[in-house]
Amino acid sequence: MHASRSHLPATGDADALLRLVAACRAPGHLPSLRAAHARLLLLHHPWHPSAAPARVKLIQAYAACSALPAARAVLESSCSPDRGAAAATICFNVLIRALTAASLHRDALRLFASMRPRGPDCFPDHFTYPLALKSCAASKDLLLGLQIHTAVAKLRLDANLYVAHSAISMYARCGRPEDAYRVFDGMQHRDLVSWNAMISGFARAGLSERAVEVFKEFVALQCSIPDAGTMASILPAMGNAKADDILFVRKVFDEMQFKELISWNAMLAIYANNGYHVKAVELYLRMEKDRVEPDSVTLATVLPPCGELSAFSVGKRIHEIIKRKGMLPNLLLENALTDMYASCGCLKDAREIFDSMSARDVISWTSIISAYGKHGHGREAVDLFEKMLGQGLEPDYVAFVAVLSACSHAGLLDVGKRYFDSMTRRYHITPKAEHYTCMVDLLGRAGCISEAYDFITTMPIEPNERVWGALLQACRIHSNMDIGIVAADNLFRLVPEQTGYYVLLSNMYARAGRWADVTSVRSVMVNKGIKKLPGASIVELGDRVYTFHIGDRCHPQSEMIYQKLDELLKRIRGIGYNPEVEATLHDVEEEDKEGHLLVHSEKLAIAFLLINTSPETPIRVTMNLRTCGDCHLAAKLISTITSREIILKDTNRIHHIVQGVCSCGDYW
Repeated sequence: MHASRSHLPATGDADALLRLVAACRAPGHLPSLRAAHARLLLLHHPWHPSAAPARVKLIQAYAACSALPAARAVLESSCSPDRGAAAATICFNVLIRALTAASLHRDALRLFASMRPRGPDCFPDHFTYPLALKSCAASKDLLLGLQIHTAVAKLRLDANLYVAHSAISMYARCGRPEDAYRVFDGMQHRDLVSWNAMISGFARAGLSERAVEVFKEFVALQCSIPDAGTMASILPAMGNAKADDILFVRKVFDEMQFKELISWNAMLAIYANNGYHVKAVELYLRMEKDRVEPDSVTLATVLPPCGELSAFSVGKRIHEIIKRKGMLPNLLLENALTDMYASCGCLKDAREIFDSMSARDVISWTSIISAYGKHGHGREAVDLFEKMLGQGLEPDYVAFVAVLSACSHAGLLDVGKRYFDSMTRRYHITPKAEHYTCMVDLLGRAGCISEAYDFITTMPIEPNERVWGALLQACRIHSNMDIGIVAADNLFRLVPEQTGYYVLLSNMYARAGRWADVTSVRSVMVNKGIKKLPGASIVELGDRVYTFHIGDRCHPQSEMIYQKLDELLKRIRGIGYNPEVEATLHDVEEEDKEGHLLVHSEKLAIAFLLINTSPETPIRVTMNLRTCGDCHLAAKLISTITSREIILKDTNRIHHIVQGVCSCGDYW
């Protein structure tokens, strides 16, 4: 579209000029729009009734071209006493809508407030009030919102669906969800938008249970069919959802006839936010199968679950989609890709993404620092942290968690102490429980058990289970029974049903040969009905994710897996492998300890992948627990005899093993 007069319609062709005005929808069209406007002024006296539709179109076009002052000027020309009421009000509505869409809510409200003083020809109508209430919601102006809603009620417009929807949203976003519900409850007719607004209102107010209740009531009544808006509305309420509620939402999702992309993204986010990583990846694979085209939100949502599961092939395919669609640069996606590659044990790929970024924020730096730390490369993590500081970026509390954790994993005691001190003194960041946990872990791993205990006793906040858990873990490693028992007592007081800490205490007793105490811990667990969380190892093969448990024989290839495992164990025995029976569970009979170790889920998963992948393919195994010393040793020896890269990711760190050498340096 050009501005030259030669491209304008012939003189006198008002309809063609109006079509040209309607086509102006971007700032680049502004010259053409102004030229058409000038021609229209020649054709129509500005106060002639036939000029009213032209003024509406002009306001719309100027607003679309981001020329709001020009739109305002056209509006002012429509407010002469000689105008008709409908024409003036419509013009106001058009401009208020444009201001609201541009997030200029204060301007929209000022324009709204100027209407009534201009006289009855400019009174707000049932289209104006919803726009004003929307701006009140966005600007959190509860007082004005109350005034507007009162005026609406006096005019008996509160029964209008659009007005009611806007009032519900206004009250909810201004922190008055119960007032929103009163409006909702008083509606004679509730449509889909009404239910979505109320679900969203409770969800955004943090009243997740109420949001889920309304969601379930809506589904049960079958008054309308849930849509993408319903899925988007319930999403904020599903951040820490019950398993039954997640199943319910999934059932609703599955029964939706038309699943817009927003619905897929919402369901993916619900799974990802609640740790249902396998479900999230499986749902994404179903999207691919159904040929649903993902957007950047889809991909940013599913990349973290890919990383959590070490689903490298799916993550790599997503990266190819991102490149093919030209989605980069995109900070959200680049940060997610960095995390995904690092979590899959591909530190080199993660670093390539990081190095290629045109812009980096603190999250980007924190991701790569954390990646190096989890792989055991503490010195490199510290160097990266210093480079971030050198670029003038202020570390936040998460960045300090990353660098302190990296120091802990690498045994950089003095460096970690220095950073903890600078966090409070130089950056004035108040330490949180995560920072204290890192420091206890740092001190404990380095063998400074007494110092770690003294550190806990002088903390200005109440130590939580993770702090005491880090101390108990250190006591197990360094066989400090006295402080270990104190840590265990505090843990059993805080989380009496947490299985892992009973197992840690039992293993600590077993390591010291205190078998009577092992039996005592076992009795406590039996009496309380506490069972050990079964170890599970997750692997990816093709487009499927497989889960193995200890002694698992459910897989169709079980016979081949056990044959392969027997072969591997015979070969590594030949180069010095001797099962570390100390690593076995406390509730296994003595004579069966070695046999129990040999069928740990990590070993089964490794054997499975060795059978089903080519020699150059890295073995990636993700565990739900901390890997035991025996499996760590076996993995190192298997990598030697098979010349395979093995990546074991447990709940604590990533063990990247190449030719028998682990990135953790056996400091874990």
